Amino acid sequence: MAASSVASPLCTWLVAACMSVTCDRDCSPRASMLSSSRRRPKCAGRRLPSKCSSFSGEFQKGLISAFSGSSIQGLMSSCLAFEPCDEYYSSRGLSSLGCSGLSSLFGSKYGASNRRQRCFNGAAYSGETMAVAVQPTEELTKQKKPLTRQRRVVVTGMSVVTPLGHDSDVFYNNLLEGVSGISEIEAFDCTQFPTRIGGEIKSFSTDGWVAPKFSRRMDKFMLYLLTAGKKALADAGITEEVMETLDKAKCGVLIGSAMGGMKIFNDAIEALRVSYKKMNPFCVPFATTNMGSAMLAMDLGWMGPNYSISTACATSNFCILNSANHIIRGEADLMLCGGSDSVMIPIGLGGFVACRALSQRNNDPTKASRPWDSNRDGFVMGEGAGALLLEELEHAKKRGATIYAEFLGGSFTCDAYHMTEPHPDGAGVILCIEKALEQSGVPREDVNYINAHATSTPAGDLKEYNALIHCFGQNPELRVNSTKSMIGHLLGASGAVEAVAAVQAIRTGWIHPNINLENPDEGMDTKLLVGPKKERLDVKVALSNSFGFGGHNSSVLFAPYK
Repeated sequence: MAASSVASPLCTWLVAACMSVTCDRDCSPRASMLSSSRRRPKCAGRRLPSKCSSFSGEFQKGLISAFSGSSIQGLMSSCLAFEPCDEYYSSRGLSSLGCSGLSSLFGSKYGASNRRQRCFNGAAYSGETMAVAVQPTEELTKQKKPLTRQRRVVVTGMSVVTPLGHDSDVFYNNLLEGVSGISEIEAFDCTQFPTRIGGEIKSFSTDGWVAPKFSRRMDKFMLYLLTAGKKALADAGITEEVMETLDKAKCGVLIGSAMGGMKIFNDAIEALRVSYKKMNPFCVPFATTNMGSAMLAMDLGWMGPNYSISTACATSNFCILNSANHIIRGEADLMLCGGSDSVMIPIGLGGFVACRALSQRNNDPTKASRPWDSNRDGFVMGEGAGALLLEELEHAKKRGATIYAEFLGGSFTCDAYHMTEPHPDGAGVILCIEKALEQSGVPREDVNYINAHATSTPAGDLKEYNALIHCFGQNPELRVNSTKSMIGHLLGASGAVEAVAAVQAIRTGWIHPNINLENPDEGMDTKLLVGPKKERLDVKVALSNSFGFGGHNSSVLFAPYK
């Protein structure tokens, strides 16, 4: 009983008091030692001789006998000593305690002991070592770490590579005018496929942005990524002079891809059919999803956080939110983030055709992508890239940057239901949106614009719509649109391109239309959906959703900077 009554609190509180130890024959504590010099002796921190574990007299009976045969006997024999806290020096110390009084510290009052004990090993007298019990200090246990102001994140640069233009202003003006970027695929002969249309980029040049030797060797997804990333820096006013002033250790790149260098990998397989000697020596690194971010960082000399994320069509939003978190935690001051994808090749088209996911409206390409319309027959595959420069607010203000919008926060969840189908009741999407609102501290009534994921598939469109009604159905100002109605589904790049569209809506006060929405699905409240023409809207908070195969859900929030 004695052993358990002492060992339990002692183990729990990690030795709440110290023992007075002598290497001679008695254990009487010396008050003069406790009240004398506060100077640390030369032998401080040394392990005491093992013979010091032997005790005699009343102290041995009152305390150490309780440890006989217990699991902490080794701990006692190690004779570790503790330094008293400041509270002790202003007190009477242990001068009023005898050995029996010291042992009583392990009785009913052990819980009041201060857990934040400091080490002390005093030896004012040769041949003996003394340690003291720490006085309880309730005030210290109640102290909390001072709150620090969270670093704010703003958008200071952005760029896109899309079927509707390679400049963010040109791109958004085309969206406002309801121009469709869907057309017949020209990159290869696709007459054998039931789908022959897509959001294909017809003309693209890397001149001035990517070195010619890389332009000839890299996959398109990397070329789009590098170009969009550098244009976003130029848009943010990061000139060579400004670049010299940046702390490169706090500048990072996080631009992901859902599919990576699929063409590079496909070409390597075709070469291997002849001989491995015919394979491109860059086929492995240029096919990986991380290499775009890595190559961009090498070009810029940015040594901060650098990696890629691949969560299917939710990739970009994951990259944006993680980039913001790096800034909030103080790990970076600037982060280039977004996504890029290009699978406009036979294996890419054939793979999605095999999934029976693509529209086959080949005779009328511009009408093929029609989110929330009952006559849709699948989504339209596209290609491109989007990049945003996120920056810590004070850093942006110090260099005089133009601030387009503020990033408020976001969230991720997983449906944990099916590889390609959303959860029937939209539970994952609802949870994602609600967590994003909670994390960013945004009341749901403040969200009055949503750039939806809406890909033009029956299951996806309706599940997202129902989730939006669940979360924002009581907001009469809410307006919802889908950028994919005009550019198709850019896969891993879609979230970044749509985030640019959301920021442009904040900047311009205009939101783009939903084209091809002629026969809305039954039961839909069309008052929430933007019509066939652009609309004026003073955006309070913009929400952008992205969901991907595997049940990945993501939501990010932007607002005007104030």
